[in-house]
Amino acid sequence: MKILRIITSMNPEGGGPCQGIRNSIPALQKLGVTNEVVSFDDPGADFLKHDSFKIHAIGQPKGPWLHQPELIPWLLENLPHYDAAIIHGLWLYHGYAVNKAMKALSGKNIRLPKVYVMPHGMLDPYFQKAPGRKLKALRNVLYWKFIESKVINNADGVLFTCQEELLLARQTFSPYRPKKELNVGYGIQAPPAYTTAMDDAFKAACPQLSGSYILFLSRIHDKKGVDILINAYIALNKDNKLPTLVIAGPGLDTPYGKEMAELAQGNTIIFAGMLTGNAKWGAFYGSEAFILPSHQENFGIAVVEAMACAKAVIISNQVNIWREIKEGNGGIVEDDTQQGANKMLKQWLNMSNEQKIEMGLNAQKIYETKFSSEKAAVQLLNRIK
Repeated sequence: MKILRIITSMNPEGGGPCQGIRNSIPALQKLGVTNEVVSFDDPGADFLKHDSFKIHAIGQPKGPWLHQPELIPWLLENLPHYDAAIIHGLWLYHGYAVNKAMKALSGKNIRLPKVYVMPHGMLDPYFQKAPGRKLKALRNVLYWKFIESKVINNADGVLFTCQEELLLARQTFSPYRPKKELNVGYGIQAPPAYTTAMDDAFKAACPQLSGSYILFLSRIHDKKGVDILINAYIALNKDNKLPTLVIAGPGLDTPYGKEMAELAQGNTIIFAGMLTGNAKWGAFYGSEAFILPSHQENFGIAVVEAMACAKAVIISNQVNIWREIKEGNGGIVEDDTQQGANKMLKQWLNMSNEQKIEMGLNAQKIYETKFSSEKAAVQLLNRIK
């Protein structure tokens, strides 16, 4: 079987979807499935040089819609070479282009791939209700009416990373009539085994750190609940006896990021910037626990990466895999509010070392049984065959 992934960019700074593709493809290759990617990237981009699978980088797009005029001609020529095509993400030109190309090809006597859409949480009602998104929400309603509803409803199926995402997607837009709703799961590759080089790399990236720490690793963005995390930490750390809070990820140079840096001043809070490679794994392995009080998280790759490293996860119930984590006692789950963040941190701090270690081992078991890339690959293949 040969699958084409269509995504706007494979730049790892873009977050989840491109990392999900990179996690999925090696496991599918072991099952005899070939994957290729078409993206709106500069063919000479450094981040494209390390992937083992074929990426057709057709050049950077223009404008907020990410319009790339080369995509439709490329699709018209190449779509018949694949058994399935998966559109990753919504609201941009690539979904429209695939729908238009499939319509143009459907009248010809040629074999065409099945087309699936993977929203990656972009049908979550949060984005229509969140404060500060009123204009974007109105734009989405109009875009849904004229373009995106056709992309979704004309596809052979919509792929979801977990059951929570599937159920939430039904609440947001109308008409919503997908031919199939398929919970294909999601997974990550097993983390590399711990080495001292990882520890060294993390210490080099975070030289001011000493002692134990709790790790936040994600974009510094208001959606991630960084403000309520910092406020909860400050409220509980009046005597400066808590583990250091390490906040790692891009976004410190944004207005929100600068506001968070100012809020954290005078406290044992370190902003480590974006961590990759050994530095990232060193941060996971060396942490007491991972924390993410997000207001919306479709899956949370970093959450599962922490679990795979046998770390308990402290998360809000807006991270869509919270049910699996709570049922397996692999972490602490509360509301995505200031009170919820306070309760999560307080509960963790009141646990014994033995309880913390046990919760981390539980988290690792949940990863192995539910969120490994091998299990997700089998599930995806069974759903789209």
